[in-house]
Amino acid sequence: MTTGTLITVAPTGAESSKADVPALPVTLDELTLTAKECVALGAAVIHVHIRDDEARPTLDAGRLRETVAALREGSDLIVQLSTGGAVTDPESARLAVLDAGPDMASCTMGTVNFGDDVFLNRWEFIVDLHSRMQERGIVPEYEIFDLGHLTALQRLLGKYGLPAGGHVHVDFVMGVPGGMPGTTDALVACRQALRDLPEGTTFSATGVGRSTLPVMLASLSAGGHLRVGMEDTITYAKGQPVESNMQLVARAVSFAQLAQRPPLTPVEARQLLGL
Repeated sequence: MTTGTLITVAPTGAESSKADVPALPVTLDELTLTAKECVALGAAVIHVHIRDDEARPTLDAGRLRETVAALREGSDLIVQLSTGGAVTDPESARLAVLDAGPDMASCTMGTVNFGDDVFLNRWEFIVDLHSRMQERGIVPEYEIFDLGHLTALQRLLGKYGLPAGGHVHVDFVMGVPGGMPGTTDALVACRQALRDLPEGTTFSATGVGRSTLPVMLASLSAGGHLRVGMEDTITYAKGQPVESNMQLVARAVSFAQLAQRPPLTPVEARQLLGL
């Protein structure tokens, strides 16, 4: 594992509403300002969901292209679009996300219960998404919501080849109701399972809600990287709402520095990820 820490900020997501979380960045101006603030603190990747004029989740193709262009103009962050969208988005719209030409895109490796909903990811859809990213030179981040998803990833790579850039990077999404818990034991189990993937595979970890801190600490101690942001938690501490994504990135940076694994710059992150 690299000695530095790749820090990804996921500023918005598709779950929280602007009415309930006023600090959530939902407009293009809010998102580009967040990008500038977070890269200045030490983030290297931005994981992007977008909203419409009513602040509802959308996969509108024009808005996605505009967002990618604005983020590239406003910062040197690696732009990673979510192909997950909201759990109700059809596969065709999720595949069309790639038409916006991001540097990276998420590729969720299986179906998972997601609170009261089901986040459906059929095998044929996963293969299609992986193959289209290979063809277009878009680097995937393989999203792992449960241990079996790593077995699916091993099958995918064995049958359809390495991703664009040749480097395999996964993100353990932990603490989602219906997925794996946000615990050290769960992270260690996933970390051990990486031995079955190509040599040099790296991982980030995301702790949803109250699992944010334990997952962050466990990932750093296991040689992993970090994803933080208001997509994953809207509470900084008990009874204390998050004021901005800057708070969460700053805390991740301070933890990385304490672990003597300082944040990677966007240039260093591009080298790591094969961009």
